[in-house]
Amino acid sequence: MDLDSNETLVVLTSSDFNILNHPNKVSCIINILRINDIRYINKFFESVNLRLKNNDVFIGCLETFSARRNRKPIGKVPLIRTIYFGMEYIFMRVFPKLWGFKKVYFFVTRGRNRLLSKAEALGRLVSCGFEIVDYKSLNGLLYFVVKKVKEPEFNMNPSYGPFYKMPRVGKNGKTIGVYKVRTMYSYAEYLQKYIYDKHGSTDGDKANEDYRVTSFGKIIRKFWLDELPMLINLFKGEIKLVGARPLSLPKFNMYPKNVQERRCQFKPGLIPPFYYDCPKNFEELIASEMRYFDAYEKKPFKTDIKYFFVAMFNIIFKGARSK
Repeated sequence: MDLDSNETLVVLTSSDFNILNHPNKVSCIINILRINDIRYINKFFESVNLRLKNNDVFIGCLETFSARRNRKPIGKVPLIRTIYFGMEYIFMRVFPKLWGFKKVYFFVTRGRNRLLSKAEALGRLVSCGFEIVDYKSLNGLLYFVVKKVKEPEFNMNPSYGPFYKMPRVGKNGKTIGVYKVRTMYSYAEYLQKYIYDKHGSTDGDKANEDYRVTSFGKIIRKFWLDELPMLINLFKGEIKLVGARPLSLPKFNMYPKNVQERRCQFKPGLIPPFYYDCPKNFEELIASEMRYFDAYEKKPFKTDIKYFFVAMFNIIFKGARSK
C-alpha cells in the first residue's frame, strides 16, 4: 500500500470515532493497535467496513493465544504455566460469556488485552463483510490483510457458549438448527469456505489443517460427544437416524447443483453414509451419498438398517473416523 497516499489512513486507535470522522476519502485503513485492546471489536470492524468501498483494504494485527504464551516467561515453567494459563483462560474467556461475571471482567480489564485466537479474529472479520487476503506472524503479532466484499452481517446472536444451534440445510432446503457441543473457537463457522478453499479436504468431509478446532474440541470430537445434542433434533423429527449429514449453507453450496437438489429431497441423518463405505475424497463422498439416496428411494427401511449395522461395524471394529 502507498503510505504517502491521501487515501491511506494509518491509525493507532481503539475507537471507531477516529475512523468514521476522518475527513478524507480512504481506500486503505491500517490500524497498528492490536485488536486485543479494542473493546467492541465487531463494531470497530463494521465502522471500517462503512468507510471503505468493495475491494478496498483493511490491515490490522492481534496477539494470538500461542504468541501470548510464548511471550510470558511463566510459559516456560512446567505445571505452573498450565495452572496460570488455565486460570487466565477462565477469567478472560469464560467470564465474559457468563451473566453477572461479564460486568466484573469488563470492569477489571476495560476490554483491553483480550484473549483471541486466530480463528476468532479472522471469523469476526469475515462476519463483518471482509474477505481474507493474507495473514502472517511477525515479531509475536499476527498481521492480517483483508478487503471489503460486502456489508457486515450484523449478527446479534453470535454463538459463544458451549452448547449452541448451528443453522443447517434440511429437507426441502429448509434451515434447521442442529444442536452441537462447541468444539471450535467463536466465529469459526464463518471461515468454513476459506479453510476448505485454502487447505482442501483429504476425505471430502473434514478440512485439512483446520485451526478452528480447539484442543479440548479435538478430544470431544474423538469420542463423538459433540454429536450427542443432535439427539434432540432426532426426537424433534428434524433428522433421522441414518442419512446424509446436515450441512451448513457454505458447505452445501460447495456441492454440484444436481446433488444439492437430490439432498433436499431427503431428511438428513445422524449417522451418515460416510461410515458405510468410507470415501477418501470429495468426489467419492458425493458418489457415496448418491448411492445411498438411490437405494433409500427404492427400499427405505432395508437401506437404513443395512447402512446402520455396516457403519457401526466399521466404526467399532475398523476404526472408521471422519478426520
